Amino acid sequence: MIRPSQWFRLFQIFYVCIRYGLDDIAFSISWLAPFRFFLWLNPFYWLSHRKLTQGERLRLALESLGPLFIKFGQVLSTRRDFLPDEIATALSKLQDKVKPFDSRLAIGSIEKSLKKPISQCFSEFDPRPLASASIAQVHTAKLMTGESVVIKVLRPNIRKIIKRDIALLYKFARITEKTLKISRRLRAVDIVAEIERTLLDELDLMHEGANAVQLKRNSKHCPWLKIPNIYWEYSSSDILVSEKIEGIPIADLKALDQAGINRALLAERLIQTFYQQAFNDCFFHADLHPGNLFVSRDNPDNPTLQLVDFGIVGSLDPTDQHYLAANFLAFFKQDYRRVAKLHVESGWVPQKTRIDEFESAMRAVCEPIFDKPLKDISLGQTLMRLLQIAQRFHMIIQPQLLLLQKTLWNIEGIGRDLYPDLDIWRVSKPFLENWMKQQIGFKGIFKRLKEAWPEISQSLPMLPELLLSVLKAEQQKLIQARFETENNFEQRHTKNKKTSRYLFLGPLVGIGAGLVISKFWVHLNF
Repeated sequence: MIRPSQWFRLFQIFYVCIRYGLDDIAFSISWLAPFRFFLWLNPFYWLSHRKLTQGERLRLALESLGPLFIKFGQVLSTRRDFLPDEIATALSKLQDKVKPFDSRLAIGSIEKSLKKPISQCFSEFDPRPLASASIAQVHTAKLMTGESVVIKVLRPNIRKIIKRDIALLYKFARITEKTLKISRRLRAVDIVAEIERTLLDELDLMHEGANAVQLKRNSKHCPWLKIPNIYWEYSSSDILVSEKIEGIPIADLKALDQAGINRALLAERLIQTFYQQAFNDCFFHADLHPGNLFVSRDNPDNPTLQLVDFGIVGSLDPTDQHYLAANFLAFFKQDYRRVAKLHVESGWVPQKTRIDEFESAMRAVCEPIFDKPLKDISLGQTLMRLLQIAQRFHMIIQPQLLLLQKTLWNIEGIGRDLYPDLDIWRVSKPFLENWMKQQIGFKGIFKRLKEAWPEISQSLPMLPELLLSVLKAEQQKLIQARFETENNFEQRHTKNKKTSRYLFLGPLVGIGAGLVISKFWVHLNF
């Protein structure tokens, strides 16, 4: 049932779709094609923005519709395995920047969360927003102890707005899955569910703070990586207070050059950071776009990478890690049969899949990639190709793999902007090979044994009792089996005795009956 407020929102959505010419997508459906002439009646049809590509018009429409639709477009842009390249590329340019809200509302939210006036918590507070996004905006401040901080504040009524628009997105997704073939392949309802999960996490700023702490803990072995501190005593689900990062935006190449930053080394460290988080830590920053990456001005020959905004993170389990590392290595050796076997052995595709067919499909799609120099090959594109082919063989793509593919695609683009001659495979190969050796070698076995040892040691005192109980259970089974065997033997023996008795009596009865009949026959003849 659609409420009045939802009807008004539907009218807004319909107006934006008409304005940006998205009605031609609807009229591209075969059973609506005869009515395509209605497009000419739309006054917006004759405006100049109609000359833009379909992808650009879709991007502008989503930006106009607000936070949730921007997120929808961002998630949709990761599905390059289904979307045309032109649309996916346009959606990847979606900027999560919106008009800031009144700073008085931000101050009110901060004071409500801290339960005291803002002047009692911060010696300085800048009412001008440092940044503004679809979910929250950021202000700078100073603690009473002198530390410079940033305060992230949720937008007013954002939870209510998100809840309303999610309900509408679900309705749209179900309708389009029934009418558009591409929507069924995209699994539109699943995409909306993924957006809902992501946004629910982002709407709880304590969750984002916990992500930052975990990434900081994991990055102790990376001296070139900086994660800001979180001030928990000032934070809540509505506001997050963290250390202020002072650095150069990674997309500002001119400023990087003026500061003397070693861009080639910085690009390599960006790639290394991703592999370190995804494979060694199993927990990676999944929103690594240029707005969330900064570079410290200190020590430009040995640059430090700084990360912010930890609302979206991804994780890989051991199966995902092995799948990716082994497939990347086999792919770049052009061992497509190995790639096909890995998919079947790991259960990513059905066991009945024919290896030779999978290998042939892999070769046909991926071989053209190797026409390029190895250094120019994109691992993000490679992963996209692997997922694309596997889906033809009924592989169900996991959300964490899509997040990983999007992140890998982003950092490769940023890395090559920093240093156009970046050889991504040269940076990646040693890490992947070393990781595989650690996993399948003696060190890997010892590491897993060491991790499991506390649990094993707790079970050791109970081992004799467990062995005794197992032996008793096995002994009881043997006794039961022997009893059943003996019982069956007796039953068969009794049955055989009865059968032999009947076999013995049968001839006697037959002989007796024959004598009686013969005597009776002789008597009749005489």
